[in-house]
Amino acid sequence: MVNVSPGPAPALYPSVITHVRTSPRHYQLTHRTYLWLIDLDAPPRLPRMLRPLAGFDGRDHFGGGSTGIKTGLEAFLATRGITLGGGRVLMLAHARVLGYVFNPLSLYWCHGPGGELRCVVAEVHNTYGERHCYLLGPDAARSADVAKEFYVSPFFPVEGEYRMRLPVPGERLGVTLHFDQGGHRMFTATVRGERRPATAGVLLRAAVRHPWSTVAVSAAIRRHGIALWLRGLPVRKRPRHRPQEGLK
Repeated sequence: MVNVSPGPAPALYPSVITHVRTSPRHYQLTHRTYLWLIDLDAPPRLPRMLRPLAGFDGRDHFGGGSTGIKTGLEAFLATRGITLGGGRVLMLAHARVLGYVFNPLSLYWCHGPGGELRCVVAEVHNTYGERHCYLLGPDAARSADVAKEFYVSPFFPVEGEYRMRLPVPGERLGVTLHFDQGGHRMFTATVRGERRPATAGVLLRAAVRHPWSTVAVSAAIRRHGIALWLRGLPVRKRPRHRPQEGLK
């Protein structure tokens, strides 16, 4: 087990997300946004007037149930033989803003009752309303490899491998994801940010700088997809999605 000392939550991370495609054509996009880091047992309590700017709903994650995000996570882990014994779970994700949320990637650092990191879960959503979770060991805080199993970009096949580096966020956020196929690097995504206290003032400033941030993320993905299509990239047929056990 890996012992970690996660920082206080909740927190906000004004972030820069960068995507670099190296094959079949080079293409780069950069998007500025902000992400939340929350303790699933102690979600943020906001003044009533600010609640439309940050909602966390179990229906947006895992099996989509109304009983809470941690309940959905624990149901998913139980099908893989993992229990947390009441340990702390930190989630990095977009909050629901003005009734809408889209999380291309949500991350969960799952700890045991003694504070040891037991696993990391990477929950991926695509723009077709589907989701898939990758279960990673505690070494994901340094580096972990996992086979790609889920259709995300219409320009990449499902076949290939992810290499992820997912350290627990501290004063800085630094997440890296590579997609490799046949020994070739096809795509790299990074998320870089700095911790801010989750105060009303910090949230308001972030919301003003990035209005309706979750819609902006979804729109940016579609806008860049159109740009790639206009450049002549062939679209890969989307295979039938089969929900994972514990996510139905």
